[in-house]
Amino acid sequence: MSQDLDRAVRALRAGGLVVYPTETVYGLGGDATDAAAVERVFEAKGRDRTRPISLAVPDIETATEFARPTDRERAFMRRFLPGPVTVVLERSENVPDALTGGRDRVGIRIPDHDLALSLLAEFAPITATSANVSGEPSARRVADLDGPIHEAAAVVLDGGETPGGGSTVVDVETGTIHRRGANATAVAAWLEEHEE
Repeated sequence: MSQDLDRAVRALRAGGLVVYPTETVYGLGGDATDAAAVERVFEAKGRDRTRPISLAVPDIETATEFARPTDRERAFMRRFLPGPVTVVLERSENVPDALTGGRDRVGIRIPDHDLALSLLAEFAPITATSANVSGEPSARRVADLDGPIHEAAAVVLDGGETPGGGSTVVDVETGTIHRRGANATAVAAWLEEHEE
């Protein structure tokens, strides 16, 4: 494990925040099961506490520890993850209210990025939210990070410039695309093809 990755894992274990690259933009990660760490993410972003934050995991198997996917949702995840898609699922009791704004569903993300997956293989789940102050542009390079995010992060993992854009956020159960991002057309086609 690289020195930076090791530092990031130690920071997460201690309740700290890390910035990490994904296949869209840089993300801000904290222990998604630790309400205090989740609170630090909201604080750093200046984000409204009623707006839920998704969580990132390394694989579908790990996702099932924090959510209860149906067979149809599992089939969708096998098709689109890892990738720039956030799947909204029924949460398990391991997920704190702080993360979901008290809702009974949680967004699950498996980023298609080697450095992010290496981090998640060592520590999961972490929060999956863009590493920017709410209302400001997302960061595609470490140099683009907002001051408050840089200050809040114990470790910044530099993965070079990311492609940008956002993940497509989808609730497979209701067939709703909450946010169109990368792969949105393919997601919509899958939902149509696999209507219940």
